[in-house]
Amino acid sequence: MLEPLYTAEEMKRAEAGHDVDELMARAGGAVAEEALRRFPDAQRFVGICGAGANGGDGRIALEVLESRGKAARAAEDAPVEEADVILDALFGTGFHGEPREDAARAIEAMNAAGKPIVSVDLPSGVNASTGEVAGACVNATVTVTMHGPKVGLELAPGRFHAGEVVVADIGLDRAETEHRLVTPAILGHVPRRRADQNKYTSGTVLVVGGSRGLTGAPSLAAEAAFRADAGYVAVAVPSSTLAVFEQRLLEAVKLPCPEDEGTISPRAIEPIAEFASKAGALALGPGLGRGAGPREVVRRLLADLDRPAVVDADGLHDLEPVERRAPTVLTPHEGELARLLGVRSEWVAAHRLEAVRRGAETFGCVCLLKGADTLVAAPGEGVLVVSMGTPALATAGTGDVLTGIVAAFLSKGVDARLAAAAAAAAQQLASRAIPQSGAVASDVSAALPVVLDAPV
Repeated sequence: MLEPLYTAEEMKRAEAGHDVDELMARAGGAVAEEALRRFPDAQRFVGICGAGANGGDGRIALEVLESRGKAARAAEDAPVEEADVILDALFGTGFHGEPREDAARAIEAMNAAGKPIVSVDLPSGVNASTGEVAGACVNATVTVTMHGPKVGLELAPGRFHAGEVVVADIGLDRAETEHRLVTPAILGHVPRRRADQNKYTSGTVLVVGGSRGLTGAPSLAAEAAFRADAGYVAVAVPSSTLAVFEQRLLEAVKLPCPEDEGTISPRAIEPIAEFASKAGALALGPGLGRGAGPREVVRRLLADLDRPAVVDADGLHDLEPVERRAPTVLTPHEGELARLLGVRSEWVAAHRLEAVRRGAETFGCVCLLKGADTLVAAPGEGVLVVSMGTPALATAGTGDVLTGIVAAFLSKGVDARLAAAAAAAAQQLASRAIPQSGAVASDVSAALPVVLDAPV
């Protein structure tokens, strides 16, 4: 369900007590074998090798390639432009910060050569422990990483420099790590409907949102909650939008609410709270609208109700920390998390691991940072990384779909951290089951039952 993701320090501990020369021989041999397998017709290999252990791995790889009849030289003996394949062994897992000027020039030369690049352990310039990239960074074709995947190979921006990642076994024992990579097996921990359950006991969800002109978002969230196996879904929406939802949502129950010019009014808090007392989970924010009224609705419902809740979209706007005992999940994208933390979105994009952990600690609940690498953080716990999705998810409405899935899993009594990670996994696996071109958010919802029924 959860696989290790290694930081630089965790790799150092994993290697402790082992013969360094033997490990380097295995690592260099693995790099050479992968290069030969991937590029069988290449004759000229040029390596950019640093002074540390990573450089040693690269030099051994060059020796193995030469023993196999290839022209394999270090860069000081052969210009990069003469290579069929470049070996990047400049920096290893111990690197952090910005490359020095001479190293940056070497990285830029590799990228500019227009040749395939095989990176040793991780692309030079990537922080192995965070995925951060502070300066020049290699754009690898393939990365051969030793023992297990590194945090920096799964988190943006580092993941976008790694190319295809191949894990090489160098004889180390598996170790526990702070951060973990989520696998499809996580879905086996989400309860399915049983024969002894009815629509109320198999999971009930109340979606609150749907301002005039924003009715699509709660509709997508409600449909996704149904498709994620909730047995009963209701929507609390402004009265003037009721006709839209009567047409759009056949299976969901509708709760028309008092409104202020098309947006749910604080006068709706009492009827929503009464209705929500029967719900297994709340989904607050899809299409809710912004302003003092919606903000007060979200604040009061979170403060007054003991129901599990997921907060997304407009529900996150101007959100302040609220002490809750009930499970709570926030699902921001980079811009939304930036506003919650009072920083720029560019900072969140560059420091995703730190940002999601800060979000969880600041709000005292689970924080799910959306993206190609979806990160799930909870106070005092390591981050779960979900990276099984496809570009089909880069379309409007998929965030609302994710909200509905999280709510459905929360309504089944799943722990908030696990529910968030499992929901992200379900959505990403669903994205694999649909056509990649022209996909829309409702396609993802439609694929959820097949994903949930698949053996894990």
